[in-house]
Amino acid sequence: MIDKFPAPAYEKTVLAVNFADAQKYFLEALLDIDFAHAVMLSEQGMLSREEARAVLRGLRSIDTGELRGAAYDGSVEDFFFYVERELKRHCDPDIAGKLHTARSRNDIDITLYRMRIRTELLDLHRRIREAAGALLLMADEHRGTVMPAHTHTQPAQPTTLAHYLCAAIECFERDLGRIENAFATVNRNPLGSCAITTTGFPINRHRTADLLGFEGLQLNSYGSIAAVDYIAESASVVAVSLVNLGKLVQDFLLWCTAEFGYFRLAGGFVQISSIMPQKRNPVALEHTRILASRGLGEAQALLTALHNTPFGDIVDSEDDLQPLIFLMFEDAARAWTLFGAACTGIQVDRELLRQRAARRFLTVTELADTLVREEQISFHEAHGIVSQAVNANRADDSAERMVRDVIAGAPAVLGRELRTAPGVLFQALDPAHFVEIRNIPGGPGPAAIAQQIEGLRLALDGHGRWLDFKAAHLAACKQRLRAAVQGVC
Repeated sequence: MIDKFPAPAYEKTVLAVNFADAQKYFLEALLDIDFAHAVMLSEQGMLSREEARAVLRGLRSIDTGELRGAAYDGSVEDFFFYVERELKRHCDPDIAGKLHTARSRNDIDITLYRMRIRTELLDLHRRIREAAGALLLMADEHRGTVMPAHTHTQPAQPTTLAHYLCAAIECFERDLGRIENAFATVNRNPLGSCAITTTGFPINRHRTADLLGFEGLQLNSYGSIAAVDYIAESASVVAVSLVNLGKLVQDFLLWCTAEFGYFRLAGGFVQISSIMPQKRNPVALEHTRILASRGLGEAQALLTALHNTPFGDIVDSEDDLQPLIFLMFEDAARAWTLFGAACTGIQVDRELLRQRAARRFLTVTELADTLVREEQISFHEAHGIVSQAVNANRADDSAERMVRDVIAGAPAVLGRELRTAPGVLFQALDPAHFVEIRNIPGGPGPAAIAQQIEGLRLALDGHGRWLDFKAAHLAACKQRLRAAVQGVC
């Protein structure tokens, strides 16, 4: 039996690992929390000016390089106590000990986590917006590039590449909105909740919130410590974004195949085979796919780890979980960055797309619609006439054959000859015409696409302004913290 703390196995598998994680992820945030708490204690009269100066000067004297390089030796429980010990080396130990008045590792830890997660959300927001911007440029270039749209993986109707890309950009724009909502959830100050029930000391939680860049309080102290929805929401928005990304990447990879041949990646994003000289492998998209899958898996792992844990202070949502959060963000960021970069050099075979859109009866919906308009018949009747013509000879999808068979088959359905001129029927089977007349909001027609592109451009600009504002706010709060520290010192 091992009674002396820490037991070697516990030290090796938990304490040393968590110590290294804290060095990597939380040093800067921990010191900022110490500075902000010391300033607040001084302003509230809980530290004398001389004591506050001593604490703040001690904190400023700590060598962060040494802290980052320190090896865990078991002499303290965790990185928090290690930093506290370092402060006592630079400041009277009794005075340094007063810094822990009205706080706990519980609220310190949650504050650390929220400070780091908010920066990850902002970084991911930027990367998604950049990828969406690259796609928007591509959509603008291909407003008139007619292509086949698919349903159930089968060719369905003509559309344009811009129409397809705008659909994807809409998803990404919603991802940005979800990140902004998650940021609002995360960026609330839990500091002052202490262990779980606040404190009897007259602290000012709003002041530490202001100094640390939070936009209000995580009010209920029990919930500040116990609730994990700020993690779950962040994982969820990452997961949704990667699902959206993965679906697009899957299409792009398919379209890069020789069998499809729609897309060709720029040379900087392909690799050759070590044995087959002819190969041109679109591996950047494959890397994007696996990175997105990894990030999605890590998001699901986070939710699984949080599921069915008690509503209170518990390590399941603390030190051991945090690295998984940052790994999720890292893989998501890599995926989005790589995808956005790969999209900038895609070459599109416009003629092949146009040819594919003209085949396999993709325009016959418009042929039926034309019969409804020109012949004043029901769509059910028109559908029957066109369907009969399609099925008469599926091997021949030419416009000539279709017009001939529609004209020949109409009397059996209508009891009369068609009055529509053959030229009108031929026009109905033209893919470009199919697209051009679909100009209602959301359609692929020129006017509709112009509206969508402009709307998406404005939306992305708005998200850019949001990101700039939040980044500026955090930077300003950082400056305000430094000024407050300087004011005491």
